[in-house]
Amino acid sequence: MKGLKVVFWVLWRIWFYILMAIPILIMLPFLLISIASERGYPYFFKMARIWAKFILFGMGFYYKIEREEKLVKNKSYMIVANHTSMTDIMLMLAVVRNPFVFVGKKELSKIPLFGFFYKRTCILVDRNSSKSKNEVFKRAQNRLNQGLSICIFPEGGVPDDESILLDEFKDGAFRLAIDHQIPIVPIVFADNKERFSYTFLSGSPGKMRVKVLPFVATKGLTSDHRKELRDQVRQLIYKGLLMFKKNER
Repeated sequence: MKGLKVVFWVLWRIWFYILMAIPILIMLPFLLISIASERGYPYFFKMARIWAKFILFGMGFYYKIEREEKLVKNKSYMIVANHTSMTDIMLMLAVVRNPFVFVGKKELSKIPLFGFFYKRTCILVDRNSSKSKNEVFKRAQNRLNQGLSICIFPEGGVPDDESILLDEFKDGAFRLAIDHQIPIVPIVFADNKERFSYTFLSGSPGKMRVKVLPFVATKGLTSDHRKELRDQVRQLIYKGLLMFKKNER
């Protein structure tokens, strides 16, 4: 029985990467046109949402979203969520309709085909380079000035220890939100670690619950409030995760 599970997990993981490639190959000409200039990004974003939903449903995932507040069309936001799985990217695209740009680790750009578009449309950061981190702020500010939103997973990566419910947050997202006086959208992903964690022989099809929490205003805040804001948002997401855990009992 255990041997059958191992075979399932291996084939299922391979299937995930096949699903990543199929819609990219189908939409390839349109994707290439959309990334030819920054003005084409909203069209790229629509295709990215199709790509994300294709993968989620193809893997047997179905999502249930509870929204305590809704995003306003054509308004910029700083979108943040807990980070436990590669499917966080797909689920975020499925949940948020407003065009946004990911700030993500440069390592993902090495994934064949996906990486080609990832490094041309997302803001990549090398966590070991202070120069790279400064460059992130410049590129993010440029995107916000274009009227787009930014999405950052403020833990800075997926914790190696999967028993950690929510890692400490880094300051970047909150600094940008204050600089541009844009609202922060805290989102809780309840089941992504269970569905598809970074542990290879794990996961299963099933439900992915999402909760979009009330937005956190930054109007009138200064850089002196950055850490206080960071801790406030982390606490909101942490409490949201605890509530999901409590409801499972």
